[in-house]
Amino acid sequence: MSAWMDKVEQQTRLAGHNRVAMLLFRMGDEQLYGINVFKVREVMRRPPMERMPDANRLIAGSCNYRGMTIPVIDLAIALGYPSLRDEPSAHLMVTEFSRTVQGFLVADPQRLVQCDGDNLEAPAPALGFGTRVNAVTRVDGALVAVVDVEQVLASLNATSTELSEPMQRMARFHDLQPRRVMVVDDSLVARNQLVNLFRQMDVECVVAQDGREALERLKELAGAPEGQGVTLVVSDIEMPRVDGYALTRAIRETPELRPLKVVLHSSISGIFNETMVREVNADRFVAKFQPDLLAQTVLDLLPENFQKF
Repeated sequence: MSAWMDKVEQQTRLAGHNRVAMLLFRMGDEQLYGINVFKVREVMRRPPMERMPDANRLIAGSCNYRGMTIPVIDLAIALGYPSLRDEPSAHLMVTEFSRTVQGFLVADPQRLVQCDGDNLEAPAPALGFGTRVNAVTRVDGALVAVVDVEQVLASLNATSTELSEPMQRMARFHDLQPRRVMVVDDSLVARNQLVNLFRQMDVECVVAQDGREALERLKELAGAPEGQGVTLVVSDIEMPRVDGYALTRAIRETPELRPLKVVLHSSISGIFNETMVREVNADRFVAKFQPDLLAQTVLDLLPENFQKF
């Protein structure tokens, strides 16, 4: 497995060019699934695990990972397959999301692949993947389902979307109406979290599911009357068709959109993201999901005197 992960650094060079590097793995019926490599720390044989009898049914147990005790999530159950808890051939995929580390049990890790963001699309309901797959594509002719890991984690952890009382008072003091914010995220869970946050700030949202839809809507709204345009964009980074880096680049290269404030909002944090934020000229990066920090960032970027686009 280490040979695969040695290639991750090379894959990161694709970021910002609407290319996605994914680690593929199979589940029980040979269906291929994918997860973005930036979220994967390591892949290994399933280690010994401790049972957690009162845990959510998706939790297979816990294990010792490099001195840390981390929860192990049975991704097979989450995707509708028989449990891998007692399967000797199962592998552990260790991931980092929103500053937390957890492992996922998968059946059969495959290989790293590069995908064009334009070829990622929302799955048709008839495919039957449900809410835990947020994109599909084809690799060498085979259908690949991209797992919405945020949705899986949200079903385990009730992430708070409530602003603290002091932050709500500060938002009311700033009186952000009639400003509008565009929320861009391919995860329904994340979109709902952001819309709820901005509702608490009395800020209206325009919602887009990926960067291409966002760019089209922004261009439509560029000449809108006062109060109907958008002042700031809060965008996920990993999305089908056009990712957050490519969206930011397009905004900065479009004269009528260039003055927009852009916040990149991702479950993947670290030095790499900070470098890419500077490279594409985004205004800020905020790791998911920290309601007060994101709200403060919005207040910082929307001064008293502002112009709408």
